[in-house]
Amino acid sequence: MNKTTTPAGWPIVKTILVSATILAVIAGCSNNTAAPKPVKITGVNNSQEKKSTVPSEKMKYWDEQRKGTNFMNSTSLPQNYEAAKEQGIEFVRLAPDKWSKNRDFLFNDKADTRNADFLIGSSDQYKGIVEEDFVRLKADLDAAEAKGMKVVVTVLSLPGDRWRQFNGNKNDDRIWNDLEYQNQATEFWKDLATRLKGHPAVIGYNLINEPHPETATGFNDFWTQDYTNWYTKVEHTAADLNALYDSIVKGIRTVDSTTPIIVDSGLYATPWAFKYLKPMDDPNVLYAFHMYEPYEMTSQNKKKGFTYSYPGTVKVGNNQTEKEFNRQALEQFVEPVAKWASDHGVPANRIIASEFGTNRMVQGADQYMADLISIFNEYGWHWAFYAFREDTWDGMDYELGSVKPDWKYWDAIEKGKLPARVKAHNPIWNAIQEDLKK
Repeated sequence: MNKTTTPAGWPIVKTILVSATILAVIAGCSNNTAAPKPVKITGVNNSQEKKSTVPSEKMKYWDEQRKGTNFMNSTSLPQNYEAAKEQGIEFVRLAPDKWSKNRDFLFNDKADTRNADFLIGSSDQYKGIVEEDFVRLKADLDAAEAKGMKVVVTVLSLPGDRWRQFNGNKNDDRIWNDLEYQNQATEFWKDLATRLKGHPAVIGYNLINEPHPETATGFNDFWTQDYTNWYTKVEHTAADLNALYDSIVKGIRTVDSTTPIIVDSGLYATPWAFKYLKPMDDPNVLYAFHMYEPYEMTSQNKKKGFTYSYPGTVKVGNNQTEKEFNRQALEQFVEPVAKWASDHGVPANRIIASEFGTNRMVQGADQYMADLISIFNEYGWHWAFYAFREDTWDGMDYELGSVKPDWKYWDAIEKGKLPARVKAHNPIWNAIQEDLKK
């Protein structure tokens, strides 16, 4: 979740609360409509594998509905795979670049970020995968395989697109203004796919978590703006998300023709951005969105105070329009995904609600989660809640129920141990677990 972050994005580090998918993203980046036409991506046509025309064996995993979670912790915690398996979780969406070695830039926007970006070395200039980082990732995936867990690998940063929370809490929109970074992003994924394509635990490559080309052109309030009109202005420029995906997918397919690829919709993976997403000419692609709306409600914390509850009225968007949120409103919010899938003949088992959640302290949080899960189930979409045993923001650690964690909880996390879990009445975790056990 990235809204101005992402619950990878909601990752807020214990002592600070960095917003997760902020709807009102800071605008002011240079306009992009004059960007050059996309250029040929270096290496895409070199030694290209035969194009797959039918779903692969790995893609068949997604033929039936899957229910998963997100691991977006500050370090690799392989013991969590066993715990997730015991709870009935079928797959994990993993963001390993949150394990960055140099965490100074979490708190200091003037920190030296050279060679600080996990796997890619530096988002300023990709020069190849960092070997010691890949060793850590491989060990984590091996642990998942040992416990029988499947993994979708995603990234929070790409060249020219450092994750907001590792960038002084500012959007990095360079990739949406300069095609050279897109060439580098293609080369990175091509290199990573070369290494991961045979790993039995890996069941998908999610190319970038919550892309937001819209923010590079001043589009930042999805409650009021016209996606179709906006996309018409940026199509065939560096801000064209479809063009970036086309480039990366073609690059991956030169070395790996079978591993499923997952693409997020735009403006932080909002369902509304499906309006301009183009289906890919590849039988092994799935399409993803995130759901934390209304963000003004789900992102509440102690500092903001718990003003809203679910169901209830919430002020949303830059205009602070009052809207009533209940199950029907949630259905309406994700309806663009259903319409897009119907219009393009994309089956339900190719759609993933790959992040959804709310602060567990919000009144009615259990009903919010239960309503979303029931909606996703009715459509037959895959889903992955955010998050399982989150170690950077206790607000998304649902096994805690509505209990405030004590010092023992944080002490255990700091020592890399598993904190004690709530055994008593826990409505929000029960709402999730009940469906996982079906």
